[in-house]
Amino acid sequence: MTPLEILLTALFILLIAGLFLFAIISFQEGHRRAARLSSLFACGLALLFTLLLLASLKLQVIFASALGLGILLFTVLCFLPLGKDIPPSPAPHTQVDERTIMFARAQLQPGSAEFKAYYQDHPEHLAIDNAFRDHPGLLEPGAAFYSQILGASPQASFFLTEALRNAVDGAVADEKVSRPPAQMTTFIKDLVTYLGGLDVGICKLQPYHIYSHIGRGTGDYGAPITLDHKFAIAFTVEMAHEMINAAPHMPSVTESARQYAEASKIAVILAAAIRAIGYPARAHIDGNYRVIAPLVAKDAGLGEIGRMGLLMTPRLGPRVRLAVVTTNLPLIPDQPAFDPSLIDFCTICKKCAEVCPAGALPFGDRQPYEDGTLRWKIDPERCYTYWTQVGTDCGRCMAVCPYAHADHFLHNLIRFGVAQSGMFRRAANAMDDFFYGKKPRPHSLPEWISKIS
Repeated sequence: MTPLEILLTALFILLIAGLFLFAIISFQEGHRRAARLSSLFACGLALLFTLLLLASLKLQVIFASALGLGILLFTVLCFLPLGKDIPPSPAPHTQVDERTIMFARAQLQPGSAEFKAYYQDHPEHLAIDNAFRDHPGLLEPGAAFYSQILGASPQASFFLTEALRNAVDGAVADEKVSRPPAQMTTFIKDLVTYLGGLDVGICKLQPYHIYSHIGRGTGDYGAPITLDHKFAIAFTVEMAHEMINAAPHMPSVTESARQYAEASKIAVILAAAIRAIGYPARAHIDGNYRVIAPLVAKDAGLGEIGRMGLLMTPRLGPRVRLAVVTTNLPLIPDQPAFDPSLIDFCTICKKCAEVCPAGALPFGDRQPYEDGTLRWKIDPERCYTYWTQVGTDCGRCMAVCPYAHADHFLHNLIRFGVAQSGMFRRAANAMDDFFYGKKPRPHSLPEWISKIS
């Protein structure tokens, strides 16, 4: 073989092997379309390579030159820090009343004093909320995707989370353990990881992190919230890829509920441990928050707020659940997150909005809002109403997000490129649409679930 043929052989072997590896990984992840397309591309490259070996030297030189130039151009464009200027969102300048969020409104009992008072103050919500009350509800018989046997696990997870709501706070030990803040910060982060957390960050607690009034959980409904802690510890737990990919069917709510319980357990243990060394601490868990967890997590450096209104982490996108512990334990805050590459990718992508069965996600760019922020605004009424129709917490937006692919080297290589260049982000978005589809279908149920369903 000539040196040129050896070079072409090495390059084609690398490309073909890479495509077959991607096909195998895609098949294992349940992405049948990506597995088929990458296999076909690998076979096409193998055929092209065979034809090139039979071609004249002149044609081989022309092809090799064009291919080399293309690879060089792609590398330069996709790894140079190119892209438009993305401004950060200002911090909110107002607090949110927890009574106004959908989960609090859903708990109002018709005829109760709280029900009457709320809709007297917010008559614009009454018709919308009465409409979703006519539907079966989350994990309720009669909902489109409800199954008694598959609903048992998420119901049990929510039972555990609810049982933990009374354990979010407690007595503080009289004797304080004194360590330098940097040393204690490292210990707290290591403890969260040991307990099962994925990513953890710390920020100073700000007024806009805190709800203005109680809407659910312990305490008196409607009471003003006073939280005088100085620091907030936010952490994530991972939701299983194969379970979320079946969204909006039952596996998604099974995993969502399980990870809410896991996050709650970690937060309750962490807060109790901090109190045991002499400092006040409160866990903020599903159904018993005093803070807005995504805003705390953003300021703790864990991610950005994306198009779907959820925290987007660089490592797993939205495929996480959050919990927070607030405390007066002296700690070293992390830098707030500002990831323009993530905001740029969300601006380009729109896949979550394309697949949202409720039409609750916006297609446009971020907009300024009355609280001073620059963000995408979802329609929570449409989103929650769909939940009450199908009986699950949907999750289609999380399932199709390109950031939510499995956490391994192949997808992490793409994530690295996405973080570097606007050109690469556009190429990655196009490749994701091609291999996975612009509107991917829900995956089949995991095998262990399909056996019983």
